[in-house]
Amino acid sequence: MIIGVPKEIKSQENRVSVQPAGVLQLKRHGHKVLVENEAGLGSGFTNEMYEERGAEIVENVEEIWGQSDMIMKVKEPIAVEYPRMREGQIIFTYFHFAASQELTEAVRDSGAVAIAYETVEKKNGSLPLLIPMSEVAGRMASQEGAKYLEKSSGGRGILMGGIPGVAPANVIVLGGGIVGVNAAKIAAGMGANTTILDVNVQKLRYLDDVMPKNVRTLYSTEGNIRNLLADTDLIIGAVLIPGAKAPNLIRKDMLGLMRPGTVMVDVAIDQGGCFETSKPTTHDDPIFIIDDVVHYCVANMPGAVPYTSTMGLTNVTLPYAVQIANKGWKKALEDDVELLKGLNIVDGKIVYKDVAEAFEMDYTPVEEVL
Repeated sequence: MIIGVPKEIKSQENRVSVQPAGVLQLKRHGHKVLVENEAGLGSGFTNEMYEERGAEIVENVEEIWGQSDMIMKVKEPIAVEYPRMREGQIIFTYFHFAASQELTEAVRDSGAVAIAYETVEKKNGSLPLLIPMSEVAGRMASQEGAKYLEKSSGGRGILMGGIPGVAPANVIVLGGGIVGVNAAKIAAGMGANTTILDVNVQKLRYLDDVMPKNVRTLYSTEGNIRNLLADTDLIIGAVLIPGAKAPNLIRKDMLGLMRPGTVMVDVAIDQGGCFETSKPTTHDDPIFIIDDVVHYCVANMPGAVPYTSTMGLTNVTLPYAVQIANKGWKKALEDDVELLKGLNIVDGKIVYKDVAEAFEMDYTPVEEVL
């Protein structure tokens, strides 16, 4: 199989979908890997490093899309890439379809085979290809939140850990999954008083046992959230419903309950955001302010730490990519129920129910396309 690795072109996206060691592994299985010129440079990988592992460096990105049986990316295709997708071509990347009807329609109309990293799912319900990026995004959420709490960045001028005699920041984390746990770890490590909210009591019970003493747990209801807002400095939205649009847990009318300079970091923005006032931002222009509340809604947060992110991502995506390349997408999905969950769109049909429901589009059960 010919596998193409184009350079990511989303703003400030420095990750790359395959590191040089991954090229070597794919080559060992008899596959050809085309890497766009300087695709890995943002993550610290030079053309020479790829060539040493057997990749072919290609200057023209159109050639990569045109020749490749499978395209491996980090982020979803954007408008300029839509015409490059073609019928029967496998695209293996983060799609987050439920956040964009335009993307969903473009991939559907292309006839491509869309296998989404974020919906590959293990039997225990965990999302192995989302976990490392969720870990990065969660840890970054507290880091970025601390930055934007500074007065010069639009925040209240609060130091996360306070100092002796001065109280630390109050942080609430909406969601006790991978993102939320990692956000809480960093916030608590910086000394902030941190509250994790979730609707899973068993999860809250576990977190209550293992988290530091400056982390408390609370059952997530609108009433409990509203009660916290007046004294909160940083809110981190870490809610995920696999493949579906995130629920709005902070509505516009709730901004009035917050103090000016409160910061909200919406890590769920890839899935539409869990704050009603959220809209995607970029690393170039990461924040906006509504009702004196700072919103940080960067849709590719891990792109700011590309070496860590690329290494973490390719550690988990490569074994699945090898399966697809070795067997073809149909056989690979038939043999691996985890990978089967990743199939979202194929042959112009939406086969992931939550994506179809997000835009009231026709849904085709995945069994019908296999």
